[in-house]
Amino acid sequence: MKIREIEIKNGIALAPLAGVSDRTFRRMARRYGAEYTVSEMVSAKALCYEQLCKRPESAERCRTAPLAAVLREELPMAVQLFGAEPEFMAHAAQLLESGEYRGACGEVAPSVIDVNMGCPMQKIVGNGEGSALMKDPKRAAEIVRAMTNAVSLPITVKIRAGWDSAHVNAVEMAQRLEDAGASMICVHGRTREQMYAGRADLSVIGEVKRAVKIPVMGNGDIFCAADALRMIAQTECDGVMVARGAQGNPWIFSELQCAMSGSPYTEPTVQERFGVAMEHARGLVTEKGERVGVAEARKHLSWYLHGVRGAAAARNRVMSAVTLSELEEILAELLASTIEV
Repeated sequence: MKIREIEIKNGIALAPLAGVSDRTFRRMARRYGAEYTVSEMVSAKALCYEQLCKRPESAERCRTAPLAAVLREELPMAVQLFGAEPEFMAHAAQLLESGEYRGACGEVAPSVIDVNMGCPMQKIVGNGEGSALMKDPKRAAEIVRAMTNAVSLPITVKIRAGWDSAHVNAVEMAQRLEDAGASMICVHGRTREQMYAGRADLSVIGEVKRAVKIPVMGNGDIFCAADALRMIAQTECDGVMVARGAQGNPWIFSELQCAMSGSPYTEPTVQERFGVAMEHARGLVTEKGERVGVAEARKHLSWYLHGVRGAAAARNRVMSAVTLSELEEILAELLASTIEV
C-alpha cells in the first residue's frame, strides 16, 4: 500500500498507543517487522502553547515537543496530533513540518501527520477531541481540510466505527475526510461506547474500504497473524495496524511478515523473550533516566512475562522495583527457575 508516495510493502503498522509507543517501543516493533509506526498522541494545543514562552531556558522544560521528535532511522513514521480546533491543528502541523519550534529535538520531519479521532478516554473526549469528533463529521472534515491546506505532508486519520451502537457513521466520516484531503484512513472496528470491550466489527472496516478511494487500514483485535489475515480477507483493507497485540510481543510483526510471505514462523524462546524484555527496559532508562525509565518499564515487563511459569509472583516484584538492577535480578531469577523446570 501507499500513502501518497510512501510505500508500506505489506501494510504492517504499529498503531499509536498513548503512554506506550515511545521511541524504544517503536524501535522494537521496527526491528521485528513493523514497516510503519505512529507516535504517541501529541496535543496540538499544547505544542502551540509551548511556543509562547520566549525565555531561552524554557525550551528545556518543554514536555510536548519531545513526543513529536522523529529520528531519520524511524522513517517512514507518522506523528499523531489530537485536538478539536482546526486553527490549532493546522498550526501544529506547520510546526511539525518545519521542525522549527521550541523544544524540537528530532532529526527530520515526520513522513505523515496523523489525526486522532478515535481515542475513547474521557479526558480526551470531554474536550471534544479524539472519538468525540465522530459526533461532528463536519468539524472533523474542517480540521483535515485546514491541515491539508497548511502543509505538504500527507494527512491521515484514525477513526472508530462511531460514537455508539446507534450512531455507527464511519462511512460518512471517511467520505468527508477523503473529500477534505485525507491520504489514508485507519478504522478501529469498535464504537467509543465499547471502549476496548467486545469484538471489533470487521464489517464496518469493509464498508469504509468500499466507500473511499484512498487506502484504508484496519485496526482492532489483532493478536496473531491469523487475526490480521482474517481482517484482510473479510474487509479487503490495504493494511493492518497492530495495537495491544504488540504489547510485550514485538514478534507479532515477524509473525505477520512470515504469514504474508508464506514463510515458516518460529516463536521466540523464553531466553529470547527475557533478553528483549531487558533490552527494552535498558532502552527506556537510557532514553528517560532511571527513575522514569524503570517506572515505565514495569508495565512492559509485565506484558513480556505473560504466560511464563511463575510470572505472577515475579510480576508483583517487577511492579515494585525502582532500579534497573532490580529488574535484571528479578528476570534472571525467573529465567533460571523456568530453565530448571
